[in-house]
Amino acid sequence: MEELQEVKNQIKEFVKVCNHEKSLELLDKLATGKMLRSKLILKIAGVNEDSIKLCAVVEMIHAASLLHDDVIDDADTRRGQPSVNALYDNKTSIMFGDILYSRAFTELSQMDKRVAYTISNAVTLLSIGEMIDVDLTNNFNTSYDLYLDMIYKKTASLIESSAKAAAIIAGLDVDKYALYGKNLGLAFQMIDDILDITQDSATLGKPAMHDFVEGKVTIPYLLLHERIEDKTKLESLYKKELTQDESSWIKEQMQITNALSDSILQAKAIGNEAINAVIDEENSQTLVMIMKAMIEREF
Repeated sequence: MEELQEVKNQIKEFVKVCNHEKSLELLDKLATGKMLRSKLILKIAGVNEDSIKLCAVVEMIHAASLLHDDVIDDADTRRGQPSVNALYDNKTSIMFGDILYSRAFTELSQMDKRVAYTISNAVTLLSIGEMIDVDLTNNFNTSYDLYLDMIYKKTASLIESSAKAAAIIAGLDVDKYALYGKNLGLAFQMIDDILDITQDSATLGKPAMHDFVEGKVTIPYLLLHERIEDKTKLESLYKKELTQDESSWIKEQMQITNALSDSILQAKAIGNEAINAVIDEENSQTLVMIMKAMIEREF
């Protein structure tokens, strides 16, 4: 999409202001994802100077959070490419994340104050979500409410605020688009958690079934723990490098208990809530397509 290249160009211009060659070098090393948040903003607010700048700010914030996340998770790949902390070191990754955050907030301060508040508040939630995510890895979490609160703050809040800020720019119903964004974000993270189990390492661009090894009890594991008879065995595999037999046992139990299929159904239900929030809006067709592409995919 030509407009997504405009967003990338705007990010580069924002970073150039730093007058720091290494920052531009590091920017080139960042693996570009699907830019879901930018696509969402542009579909709601259209392509204009304000929306492109908003996209750039949001993408910089998202990239900064991932730079920090890779250090927290000790990850050496991001989207199938070497992560910045692997290419350089943890200090560089953290500091470059800080540069992206600070430049994003500088540009955000020049925008409509309602937009600035919406995005900056989401960054606070995102940071709290990161901390909750880390805390939840200390023990085998069995609370669905804690999981849902964490994925809302860590992932969905920035997507929610992106949709809300775009609606502010476009003069649309803020509450409807915020609800769409929130549920899109929740469904997105649930599906990502499910794909960690159902997809192979080559497809994921990271080791398969790695969430459980890292201590992350995602929705399929929550449902499995709730339903399985041998809870002790499942708990014994928590935060452990899994053998092929152990991985196969977990997948088999997820099939037997319907933990995996019910996780997919739950993600789809949340996705449909997102669709229902905007179905009556004039520009809903593309937003419905974005959500349907996510929840109607092959798992």
